[in-house]
Amino acid sequence: MSEITLGDVVIIGGGCYGTFYARQLLQARDRGKAEFARLLIVDHDPGCQFRRELHGADRCELVTADWDRFFDTYLGDRSAHAELASPDVIVPSPLMPHLMYHWLVRRARAAWPGRLVETRPVREGPGTPYDQAAPDGTRYVSFADWLCPTHCIEPWLCPVTRAPRTWEMADAVTSFTRRLGATGTVAGPVLFQCQHLVFGVGTFPVTQVLAGFDTVREAGAAGGAVDLPVATLSSCHGALNLLHLGPLGGGSDS
Repeated sequence: MSEITLGDVVIIGGGCYGTFYARQLLQARDRGKAEFARLLIVDHDPGCQFRRELHGADRCELVTADWDRFFDTYLGDRSAHAELASPDVIVPSPLMPHLMYHWLVRRARAAWPGRLVETRPVREGPGTPYDQAAPDGTRYVSFADWLCPTHCIEPWLCPVTRAPRTWEMADAVTSFTRRLGATGTVAGPVLFQCQHLVFGVGTFPVTQVLAGFDTVREAGAAGGAVDLPVATLSSCHGALNLLHLGPLGGGSDS
């Protein structure tokens, strides 16, 4: 019996990273370390690297689709079948946009038509050594001010410093959220936490994504303006946005 049993494994991107992750998961399955119902590789290019190198592998499927459109459909289906025997997980790419945040924004706009739902600037970071704001409003943060090894699993002993890893990005973003709450109406945070699963592959569960929208829905139900920090992160790195919900009814939002 496999040590890890999963439902769907959704790999974002069929390029070099996605193909590597798919190959590692297939090896883990062959060695009895993991089992999965389906391996879904999502890429807009039907001739991507995965198709060229791993096309035809058992229980692997290339889904040719825009990532945002894929998640709108896929996560909608998962919402209707949340109680699954084996968990579905998502494998992000280190170079992809903040897809789960984008999905939350679309879900919030669908839930509250006419309500102000927007991305607001994250005017300060959580205090990490690396902290860079992108033009789209995403803030990229990291505890590493060095070049990390490719496919690092972020062990307790950092492979670069050779010293114990004393940091945790989830704690940093949670503390950051508390600081924001001292100056305004803040809920959350919503965290999509990628953790090492097997053979160098990091994932976060689909249930964590669905729970993230539950947090947004509960915060918005009060009716007032509220900000929610949203982060996709690992132990060392993260992408951070600030989701703003205006007051219901279009009242003052100062």
